[in-house]
Amino acid sequence: MQIQKVFPGRWVGTILSLCVLGAVELWMTDPLWGQIDDRYYRAVGGVSIDPEGILQNAQVDATGQLRQMLLKQLAPVPQDLAQPTELRKISLRGLESAIQEALRTGKPLPDEVKYLAGLQQIRYVLVDPDQQDIILAGPAEGWKVDDRGFLVGITTGRPVMLLDDLLVALRTAQQAAQGGISCSIDPTPQGLQQLQAYVSTLSTIGQPDVTLRNIEHALGLQQITVHGVPADSHFARVLVAADYRMKRLAMGFDPPPKGIRLPSYLAMISAGPKGISNLMPRWWLAPNYQPLLRDEEGLTWEFRGASVKAMTEEDFLTTTGQRQHTGRANPVAQKWADMMTAQYDRLAVAEPIFGQLRNCMDLAIFGAMMVQYRLPEKAGYSFPVLLEGNQVSLLKFAPPKQTPTIARAVKKGTNWVITASGGVQIPSWQIVQKTEKSDSLRAVRQATAKKPGSWWWN
Repeated sequence: MQIQKVFPGRWVGTILSLCVLGAVELWMTDPLWGQIDDRYYRAVGGVSIDPEGILQNAQVDATGQLRQMLLKQLAPVPQDLAQPTELRKISLRGLESAIQEALRTGKPLPDEVKYLAGLQQIRYVLVDPDQQDIILAGPAEGWKVDDRGFLVGITTGRPVMLLDDLLVALRTAQQAAQGGISCSIDPTPQGLQQLQAYVSTLSTIGQPDVTLRNIEHALGLQQITVHGVPADSHFARVLVAADYRMKRLAMGFDPPPKGIRLPSYLAMISAGPKGISNLMPRWWLAPNYQPLLRDEEGLTWEFRGASVKAMTEEDFLTTTGQRQHTGRANPVAQKWADMMTAQYDRLAVAEPIFGQLRNCMDLAIFGAMMVQYRLPEKAGYSFPVLLEGNQVSLLKFAPPKQTPTIARAVKKGTNWVITASGGVQIPSWQIVQKTEKSDSLRAVRQATAKKPGSWWWN
């Protein structure tokens, strides 16, 4: 929310930024997924959550512990999987067989199954009725654990896709049709009312530290909501953590990664007019895809222009603490959103949570395609291991529920600003309904000859 006010007399002027911190994880162990201790859920995605569901920023030592734990559990990447390739193909039928083999032997899933053979993007989806199969194809390479505990490509640093996220996308595709997939971290109406009441009592900044703490107390805990996917899934963790990281960048709590030009919103705004403004700039992340390309039969599909766009809009704050959409964007907030969109591909490597978000968007769109275009029916196989939960369960995490407000002061002119809102939106079903036909996919289909005896091939 943004509130601007002039303080007469001895106060020079301050900008206060209110930002959401934190995100996620509590793991319920499963023999199929391997043994993971509590250091995992305390730092995944650069964020953490306590048993009560309160989000906090992860500490550096926690992420270091996470990395050491994952390094101990990570098996050497097979040589034939380690080399980067522009087009690795994954047979979903073969993936199911690999999972069933682990179930039969009672052994944990091998890394190449958990990390989908190093796949980093879905570029093509191919239905193979002759083999009763569906094939995913895209760039891939070997994987490693980076300094913050992300599984990323050895050469590019882009996050690899995860089997658990694929399972979530496939099993919740029908649910996502009802309003899409989204997360949001927002102040409560009561908190906004209390903040308005407190602001009205101020005539000077007083003691800045005391004022900041009072603002935090007035706004209180902010609410976290997730729609379209289970709130206790890793997929949801990615949504919340990406939203959190975007806000920290926007409000200047974190500097941009080295070499990336992305000044904070606070650094970009200038002193506004006198008085109080009840307009709230907010940002959210959404898919930025071109229409899907498909052949005449609907058996070969291409994802084009897959990226992520930062969106912005101003909300109007009523006197009762209710928020109303204006349909307008604050020019400075729009400029910041455009800058983040332009830098997103680089951010997806420098801040891997943004790469994970793009991976989840690919998977969500694929899940919607499976239902909308009845791809299993066209393949002649139902994929029970992937689509049903009676053989392979999803990983479970403590769902994030709330996060504390944190205020920060920066001197600028004679006004001060408070902001706290945002989210992630994935309208997967809207995206798959926009398609274009093309004969150019025939060559792609001819290049996917299956490698005998393997569920993946280059």
